[in-house]
Amino acid sequence: MTSLEDAAAAGPVVLDGGLGTLLEAHGHDLSSGMWSARLLQERPDAIVAAHREFFQAGAQVAIAASYQATFEGFAAEGLDRAEAERLLRRAVELAGEARGDRPAWIAASVGPYGAMLADGSEYRGNYGLTVDQLRAWHRPRLEVLADAGADLLAVETLPSLAEVEAVTAEVDRLGVPAWISVTVSLGTLRSGESLSEAYEVAASAPSVVAIGVNCSHPSEVLGAIRMARAVTPKPVVVYPNSGEEWDAKNRTWVGSPGFPDHLVHSWREAGAALIGGCCRVKPDQIARIAAVLREAG
Repeated sequence: MTSLEDAAAAGPVVLDGGLGTLLEAHGHDLSSGMWSARLLQERPDAIVAAHREFFQAGAQVAIAASYQATFEGFAAEGLDRAEAERLLRRAVELAGEARGDRPAWIAASVGPYGAMLADGSEYRGNYGLTVDQLRAWHRPRLEVLADAGADLLAVETLPSLAEVEAVTAEVDRLGVPAWISVTVSLGTLRSGESLSEAYEVAASAPSVVAIGVNCSHPSEVLGAIRMARAVTPKPVVVYPNSGEEWDAKNRTWVGSPGFPDHLVHSWREAGAALIGGCCRVKPDQIARIAAVLREAG
């Protein structure tokens, strides 16, 4: 099968949606700091079923359930390092099991440092860590996931320039294909730093095959695509939230969902090559994205 970057160059590729959202909709309790990663051990069948629903809806890429899977998080649950490594690899295996014989791709999710803290820090980026400290933290998990058999790494929801610099350097060191996606607000990184500068850093690494935006309001996407296209000819990946915002203090979603067809058309026309959804985006919305892209040719 062709590489994902070659497929994206030929026409928009449909990503999946919010895996955790779908698992919660099926009645699974994801209230712990491990979020959907806890099911890697407790209910792997549920993860396979959720991936399969997105594939059946038209997704061509499954993002594995490793976003919140970290050595620190597993240790807090009483799991040793060997078991943590096994579960990281298991996340990729489960996505592959759901794919079956479909002509589709598996992306191993690499969440930000803030996801491990489970306090909403990925929406602020104010970790107080240096680039070298963030490189050291990301390195062990990146090494495991890079060797887990996925088609590429999905390094996602990065809120700050320091974390973009850190993961770009580590991905480049590993020499495995990856996309790097940031989370934005009001046209900047969540930290308030330059989105353009973040894209320039990410696009500079040969191993980074796409750059983009995720876990952000749909209204932020068009500007992010234009910014990315101004920086690099590499494919642009976009998978925003449904339109609601996460209130980390009260642990609830606020606002109204909004993901109309005209936004998907505008993203495609602006140059987005991989399009899907993040938090609160379910299979029916992915099916609609797939239909819109088919209708657009």
